[in-house]
Parts: sequence; C-alpha cells; structure tokens
Amino acid sequence: MKNICVIGSLNMDLVVNVEKMPKAGQTLLGSNFKEVPGGKGANQAVAMARLNGNVTMIGKVGNDSFGETLVNSLKKDNVNTDYIQVEKGPSGVALITVDKNAQNSIVVAPGANYKLTKEDIDKNIDAIKNSDIVVVQLETPLETIKYALKKAKELGKYTILNPAPAVVLEDGIIENVDLLTPNETELEIISGKSISNEDDINECAQIMINKGVKELIVTLGSKGSLYINKETSMFKKAYKVEAIDTTAAGDSYTGALAVAISIGKDMEYAMDFASKVGALSVMKEGAQSSLPTLIEVENFRG
Repeated sequence: MKNICVIGSLNMDLVVNVEKMPKAGQTLLGSNFKEVPGGKGANQAVAMARLNGNVTMIGKVGNDSFGETLVNSLKKDNVNTDYIQVEKGPSGVALITVDKNAQNSIVVAPGANYKLTKEDIDKNIDAIKNSDIVVVQLETPLETIKYALKKAKELGKYTILNPAPAVVLEDGIIENVDLLTPNETELEIISGKSISNEDDINECAQIMINKGVKELIVTLGSKGSLYINKETSMFKKAYKVEAIDTTAAGDSYTGALAVAISIGKDMEYAMDFASKVGALSVMKEGAQSSLPTLIEVENFRG
C-alpha cells in the first residue's frame, strides 16, 4: 500500500438543521445543533484512514479548544498528525445549515488554515517525501497550494486536487495536477465555461487537460461520476440511497479514490469504491461523523 499525504484545512463544523433555507433577512428556528470535526482536508484524511489508508496530514489549527479537539479527532482515526502545527489565534470554523431535503449551505471562517505558508511546506517536506500520493483542496492559501503541488511533482509524487471551494486557478497550479476531482459547478468555475450537458462537461475537461491535468473525475451528485482523460471517458452510475445530509460527500469520494489508487486499483474500481463510500456518507449526519469504515463499505449492497 502506498502512503498518502493530505495538505489542507481543519475546521470545527457548527451544524444546525432547518426545515428550509432562510431567505435574506429572515430568522428561522433550527434544531439539533452539533459541533462536528470537519474541514475538507481533515475530512478527506479521516475518510482515507477509515478505509485503512496510510495517511499523514499537513495543516494548521488555532491555540483554542477547537484546535485541540480537531487534532485529537484525527488521532482517534489513526491519521498521522505529526505535521499539524498550532498557530496563535482561532481555528477554522464552518457554519453549516442543513435543510429537510439534506441540502446544505456552508460559510467558512478559515482561521489558522489561512496561515499555512510555503515555509510551512518546506518545514514539513518529509511528510511529502515519505508519501506516494499528495492530496490538496482549496481551503488554504492558493500560493501555498501552488507551491505544495510544485514540490510534490518535483519529488515524483502523484497529485490529486479537489478544487473546492472553487475559484479561478492559475496555470501554475493546474499544470502540476495528475487527477482533478471537481463537481459540475466547480468544473464550470475553473474552466471558465458554462455546463448544460455531458458534451459541455467533456469540453471543460479538455480545457483542463490542455493546461496540464492528466485525468479528471467529475462528480455528478445523484447521477454518478464521469472519468475523462485525453483519449477516453467512462461513466459510473451512483448508488441510490435515502440522503440525510450531503455534507462531506465530495470529501468522502475524493478520499476513497486516493485509497483505491494507493492499493493499485484501476479507475473503474476506484470510481465504484468511491461511489459506495459517497452513498454511505450521505446516509448519516455531519462531516467526519458520516464517513464510513472499510467494513461498512464491504458490507454495502446498494
């Protein structure tokens, strides 16, 4: 099994359930308030660890109670936290509203996540050197992400970018990505082209490939996912389940892909494995609290 290094965010998710999303200026009564460890980077690291992946994380938390809880949560799931640094100030926080249809609205206050610098990558370079696969997202500074991907490729690592939350990316980031894992909305933003059908998805994917991405897996929600490289494409249907909360579904999918790749599986297997993991994750509430174990995936009959 290959080693995985996740470089990314750790947030405390403050989650509340509502009947429907509030309109501008509206106050609603919610229910079931919870504090759940999250952050795209940490979610993906935990997803990998629960699937028996060998995973190390580089990131930052604040010197507050949330920071301590976030690191301890990773340790409980056997994520190597030796390269997570404590920064003076608050940890990252995400305010999450979940409606009765399991759709969510998220506002993130990055806190310590936005203090992750290029110097921190150099300081923790051993975590990258000792890995085979490097996974990043977009909840830390773009300059740091760009530098980390460049270093990873210089060291001969396979790189995965989950471009969320989506922003326009410079070519210096894109050219060092082996596998890109956007959803449709994220692909629209990073490619600069609107999407209304599958042909548009393929066109957007080719734009990214022309900029240096080797392959893409575009997640299509309840419809499934689409693999695209320079020569071919492959569609995988999603498993139909009763969704309760879609928080971290994309993170669970990317984490599962990385684990499948780390044990030498092909993309068809990896996509099916990740689809099972994603389906299981939406059947539970919360971010890390919803992420399944390998045994649960093996027992899943979708």
